[in-house]
Amino acid sequence: MKIFSAEQIKNWDAFTIETEPISSIDLMERAATACFQWLVKSNLEGKQFHIFCGRGNNGGDGFAIARLLILNSCKTKVYIPQTEIPGSADFQSNLKRLTTANADIHFIESAVSFPAFEKNDIIIDAIFGSGLNRPLDGVFEGLVEHINNSNCKIIAIDLPTGLFADKSSVRNTVIHATHTLSFQNYKLALLLPENELFCGQVHLLDIGLHQAFEETQPADFELIDNALIKSFYKPRSTFAHKGNFGHAALLSGSIGMMGAAVLASKACLRAGTGKLTAYIPKCGYNIIQTAVPEAMVVVAGEDYLLSAPEIENYSAVGIGPGIGIYPSHKKLLEDIFDNVSSPTVIDADALNIMAENKELLKTVPANSIITPHPKEFERLFGKPANDFERLELSLQKAREHNIYIVLKGHYSFISTPQGKAYFNSTGNAGMATAGSGDVLTGITTGLLAQGYSPFESALMGVYLHGLAGDFAAGKYSSEAMIAGDIIECLGQSFNQLV
Repeated sequence: MKIFSAEQIKNWDAFTIETEPISSIDLMERAATACFQWLVKSNLEGKQFHIFCGRGNNGGDGFAIARLLILNSCKTKVYIPQTEIPGSADFQSNLKRLTTANADIHFIESAVSFPAFEKNDIIIDAIFGSGLNRPLDGVFEGLVEHINNSNCKIIAIDLPTGLFADKSSVRNTVIHATHTLSFQNYKLALLLPENELFCGQVHLLDIGLHQAFEETQPADFELIDNALIKSFYKPRSTFAHKGNFGHAALLSGSIGMMGAAVLASKACLRAGTGKLTAYIPKCGYNIIQTAVPEAMVVVAGEDYLLSAPEIENYSAVGIGPGIGIYPSHKKLLEDIFDNVSSPTVIDADALNIMAENKELLKTVPANSIITPHPKEFERLFGKPANDFERLELSLQKAREHNIYIVLKGHYSFISTPQGKAYFNSTGNAGMATAGSGDVLTGITTGLLAQGYSPFESALMGVYLHGLAGDFAAGKYSSEAMIAGDIIECLGQSFNQLV
């Protein structure tokens, strides 16, 4: 799924109107009907609805939703903030249609006109959508603050009023929606953590925009979906043997942190690598041999890793989970980066060591994959002012260092050295648990070892990791699931690709 800018979305509407063909007001009716049907499925009929409509096409959507509610005997009041702007043509047409339905319409001129709400009322925000390009002020700012203080369920149409589609809104006055009903494809703003308070639960409604536009229009961002991952997937030959699927090396663990090594190793094997050699300190030898009997072991240190003998002989190398931060680790990373010519997966403490020794970034093997969480990213590259700047910085650093950056979180963000970027569509809050990142390192290393490209491994890794997390949450709940459950559910993830 491509993620389009506000301007591209406007062009998609126009393309659909011309190509289908369909009139703009009938396309608006299609959007309003999809919203009305969502309201019905959500058992919101019988409530008192307060619908706030701006004077653009978002307001036109609101009028059409109000009319459908009224025609279905729902108690509905409509509010229109007064401005000098007459309103778009479709706004005017839908207002005329609404008046024929004996609607209860109120005009808001100032705070004196703001309505009162009851606790169980439903507020529908159709004031401004994705076309907004400046912060709210005047009566609109006051109205949004009044709505946010209502303690009512708030449903935003397209985007919450005050939220920009393509740039940061952190200092804006914005509707705090309970649900956002957006159309066809995600807008960039809906995928970023800084906007969670504004968007609530996001629901994409298919309104039949013409698919030829998406197929031919380029986009800087895409959402990883099952179809994309299926296009990478390589089914196994009937006569395959373990040598066909690579030999991975994982450098992980230290005293008190051997659980990270166990999780990463198990995940690497579950991801399908033919063989795995775990490089660990001596203190974890009995642990890893007992917990992961399928792995071979090289002892390289007493309480923490000191060396990586013959590390250049593997199909893929992963380093970082649980290795700790020790003075000698700078030299360990230097040796690995000097001796490994193939792409490497770098995570956790390895990233923190690199953050303390920035010159190491220049020696990372080309096309390697780093998997920082937001704090690790900031230690490496600096703290951006907002999530939009974080995306730009991630893309810049991916190009600069010729690496893939997996910025972990909900909708994990993958920057490629080619300048294209992807958001992951799988995963849930239950994966915010100790060891989840170690599992991702193992999966990604295992895929890389099998011959998937760094690009494919990065995208497949986050997708399968998140999908396994979704299966685990379904089985154990998001509260009760642990990192090991993600590994146990990896098989179900792979079965979705067959």
